[in-house]
Amino acid sequence: MKSCKPCIFCAEIGNLLANYNFDKSKQCIGAMTIEIDFLQKKSTDSSPYDSDKMAAEFIQQFNNQAFSVTQQLVFSFCDKLFGLMVKDIEAMDASILRGETASGKKQKIDIGLMVGNSQVIFEKAESSSLTLVGKAKTKEARQTIINPEWNFEKMGIGGLDKEFSSIFRRAFASRVFPPDIVEQMGCKHVKGIMLFGPPGCGKTLMARQIGKMLNAREPKVVNGPEILNKYVGESEANIRKLFADAEEEQKRLGANSGLHIIIFDELDAICKQRGTGASSTGVHDTVVNQLLSKIDGVEQLNNILVIGMTNRPDLIDDALMRPGRFEVKMEISLPDEKGRVQILTIHTNKMRSFNLLAPDVDIKELAAETKNYSGAELEGLVRAAQSTAMNRHIKATSTVEVDMERAEKLQVTRSDFMGSLNNDIKPAFGTNQEDYSNYIMNGIIKWGDPVTHVLDDGELLIQQTKNSDRTPLVAVLLEGPPHCGKTALAAKIAEDSQFPFIKICSPEKMIGYSEIAKCQAIKKVFDDACKSQLSCVVVDDIERLLDYVPIGPRFSNLVLQALLVLLKRAPPKGRKLLIIGTTSRKDVLQEMEMLDAFSTTIHIPNISTGEQLVDALELLGSFTDKERANIAHQLKGKRVWIGIKKLLVLIEMSLQMDQEYRVTKFLSLLRDEGA
Repeated sequence: MKSCKPCIFCAEIGNLLANYNFDKSKQCIGAMTIEIDFLQKKSTDSSPYDSDKMAAEFIQQFNNQAFSVTQQLVFSFCDKLFGLMVKDIEAMDASILRGETASGKKQKIDIGLMVGNSQVIFEKAESSSLTLVGKAKTKEARQTIINPEWNFEKMGIGGLDKEFSSIFRRAFASRVFPPDIVEQMGCKHVKGIMLFGPPGCGKTLMARQIGKMLNAREPKVVNGPEILNKYVGESEANIRKLFADAEEEQKRLGANSGLHIIIFDELDAICKQRGTGASSTGVHDTVVNQLLSKIDGVEQLNNILVIGMTNRPDLIDDALMRPGRFEVKMEISLPDEKGRVQILTIHTNKMRSFNLLAPDVDIKELAAETKNYSGAELEGLVRAAQSTAMNRHIKATSTVEVDMERAEKLQVTRSDFMGSLNNDIKPAFGTNQEDYSNYIMNGIIKWGDPVTHVLDDGELLIQQTKNSDRTPLVAVLLEGPPHCGKTALAAKIAEDSQFPFIKICSPEKMIGYSEIAKCQAIKKVFDDACKSQLSCVVVDDIERLLDYVPIGPRFSNLVLQALLVLLKRAPPKGRKLLIIGTTSRKDVLQEMEMLDAFSTTIHIPNISTGEQLVDALELLGSFTDKERANIAHQLKGKRVWIGIKKLLVLIEMSLQMDQEYRVTKFLSLLRDEGA
């Protein structure tokens, strides 16, 4: 380090001060604040300078010299020349000079003498690019990051308390602390948050409210497709424009720069995996590269927070997801019952304050009835109930008029909500009763103990799925001959489970699908099931899904491998999944090594005795007592072999005959079927 060399200017100052008598009890420097900047702008750099070492060097060079306020001088440190200006001088406490405890009194002076135990504090000049570290520097004034008018209760986010707390801990805790402490810890702020989850669960709402919560500039909200441009290089330029303000401010203010928030909606539109695009231009790849370099490149920014939102996280390039970029990954999932209470309360608050919500509306009851409803669907439910209530006060005449006398007494009632719940709004990740109601439209005919045992075992599997923490995935295979009622029993077990998510994966919905399309459709059913706390998936007629035929034999290995993976894939932590498969070709699945994918196998037999067949006829109530007695007499002591589904068809055919011929026709049809 270079020392200050005597010059003519210093000699003259020395001569002037030689005749000046200092009162050391009053004019020794206790603390001196000095404004510092590079002497020559061309010699600026971004390297941090240790203010503690700088202060020690300054005291060593200028010990026992006098300084006055507004005095300017040149200081050499680490082979760099700095321009200094004295801003403020405080006299040393006389108690310290006498070796006593400091009195705490501070006195400003215009001129003072530098001594060995003086304190030197450096303050960066305004608009200077100099970076100071250490304790011997002024604490720069900064704005608090949290908006003082922000109120968590008024945010309008329901059911996301845990997620929001986690985001605050990871992304904002370091920004609340003073920059000095963060700097001393060597801590870097989180610069990216990725919010993902099903549509309508509050990703965009949370990002918008984060912007309001922070005392930062207005967030820049960008929809992914808006970035893309048909001209070469324009898409990348659009990315650079988003970060231009943050770059300029960080160069100017350094660590004291304000926070710049950039929100990307539909991030998957521009940040797909690189190398997967079919176009020759590779626009998506260059956009991803540009975004990577801006968030965490060579000249990285520390004053940005980028929030990305998508419901397809599997499409996002892996390089964006590492720490330092989109570091905080938060799933915004379907709200639980407590969250649904909060959401419904938020959307009915205004009605309640104006006495437009009837007393019979119970928010907790509605929350219990709306399993697997997203936040957007709950808002839609409230709107549907409001429209139903308003429709009651519209006069059905030749013109559309509102009955003003009754409209003033308008109230949204429980029946309005229940009507909308049953008819208007259905959850995208919920139970579609129409799917399985067709399979059990004739009810379950308990023609014997085998049927009762299957339903009892099904109840045990339901309880195991609900209550067991060791087996979050339970898979059962119902196998038996064709037409024995496997699908109906599977649908009945699924209905009895009362799980919020029930889906039937059936070959009839995939007619004409290619192998890849069929795999994607099956995977979507299982992926959707993993988004619910409790789910039941019925995989019906597995050999038909596999395109199996005995001639050849031939089957789709692609679909087989997909099913083998999905049947064994455990759901995410805290979620439970019950899988019920049905097949008529257990032997084929055995050869395909598919039986091992199921936890257990339940056999469903055909009706095998005359007594069981007569019991089934009695439960169905299709024949008269006399006719059933005649059929029982004909079948006494004989063995039969027929599925309940086939039996229903034969009965309906027989009932089309005249009454005197019905029994004869029924027995004839049994013989023709080989039963």
